[in-house]
Amino acid sequence: MLFVGTSVVGGCSVLCALCPVLCALVPMTAMGQDAELIREVRARSNAAIAAHDFEALARTWMVDVTVVTSTGATTLGRQANRDAFTAQVKARPDVVYVRTPDTIEVMPSWDVASERGTWTGQWTQADGVTRIGGTYQAQWRKVDGAWLLQAELFVPTQCTGSSWCARHPRLTTSSMP
Repeated sequence: MLFVGTSVVGGCSVLCALCPVLCALVPMTAMGQDAELIREVRARSNAAIAAHDFEALARTWMVDVTVVTSTGATTLGRQANRDAFTAQVKARPDVVYVRTPDTIEVMPSWDVASERGTWTGQWTQADGVTRIGGTYQAQWRKVDGAWLLQAELFVPTQCTGSSWCARHPRLTTSSMP
């Protein structure tokens, strides 16, 4: 098992904790390479969100991707999620989200991986800048050699800056994040 965010490779977790130099000497395994590829796809996904390039963002998703937003809304499928982002940018032209992986675990025999981390979102409302964030869990699948998002779940743990944070938004895809 590989825990990239916590620097555990095979059985050397204790050694790596005691001597970080050993971690640099451990050759990157296939699991480590896969975790790095997932981090690269996540970086492309973040860049696509920042650029409001939802065609590029959609290329990081499986056709049947499922996203549960911080409001609890569930959106099924690549096209529906692309449409939800497009609608959100129409309502909030400066919206941006960043997902930061903390841990990626790969199970090569099933071509599946788990990503856990933190996320932030920010946009301007009439009464101030909304800053929201929390934790997320993502499931990745390796399809024809490429890592794609199969599912994401975003849980909010803080929200500040505007009245939008004062109460839970109505559960719709347009209330994303």
